Amino acid sequence: MSARRPVVGVLCCNEVAARPVQVVASRFVAPLDRLAEATVVLVPALAEASDVAGLSQLLDGLLLTGSRSHVSPERYGGAEAVAEDQRDRDRDEVALRLSAAMIEAGRPVFGICRGFQELNVLFGGTLSADCAGAHHRGEHWPFDEQFDHRHDIELHPGGRLARMSGHRRATVNSVHEQGVDRLGTGLAVEAVASDDGLVEAFSAEPCGGTVMAVQWHPEWDVAACAPSRAFFAMMHAALRGQTGSQPAGAARIT
Repeated sequence: MSARRPVVGVLCCNEVAARPVQVVASRFVAPLDRLAEATVVLVPALAEASDVAGLSQLLDGLLLTGSRSHVSPERYGGAEAVAEDQRDRDRDEVALRLSAAMIEAGRPVFGICRGFQELNVLFGGTLSADCAGAHHRGEHWPFDEQFDHRHDIELHPGGRLARMSGHRRATVNSVHEQGVDRLGTGLAVEAVASDDGLVEAFSAEPCGGTVMAVQWHPEWDVAACAPSRAFFAMMHAALRGQTGSQPAGAARIT
């Protein structure tokens, strides 16, 4: 009998069509199956229906996906005006509470785009739309062309992504409207944008489990981008307790 695959929770988003629905883009699931070799369980972004304590014991890891919504500014003391239809307050609540519980239990938590921003906020950081203006194509662009918008990044030479990918420089997609303003306490920078220095990836290992997040969408171009493949390779290792060395300055959750 083959060994049980690790179970990864993938957080949904709330979207309203003809009726409210829980949504996860299929492209987030495929590399978890193929590259991280994990079993995927979808986690509803419904604050009142989420047993965070139970989920943090059930799940071996958590992926916070990208989303069309933004983290609500009140979560990080921001003064930005975010339209109501761009918010997902239930997603905010479940993402932050479940991530904290998973991290405190020593379980790996990975983030993509909005998930990257949520983890920065969890660790006491802030976000801004001003520092991400050149890194986005709006939804009036055809879907594929949004993800074709690309820029170069520099990987930190001592970072985990650089070691895992074997690269110091890469080109990644860029489809976000917000970015890191102040980096959260104890998060180690893994990559920055070559043109303006915007933080593009960070990591931590606060309670024995890996925290890793990237601003771009590694699930979109994983076959063509070495750091994107490294992201899922790190998840494969982290789910099996194969963590890297602790970066300087142990992270703490605020």
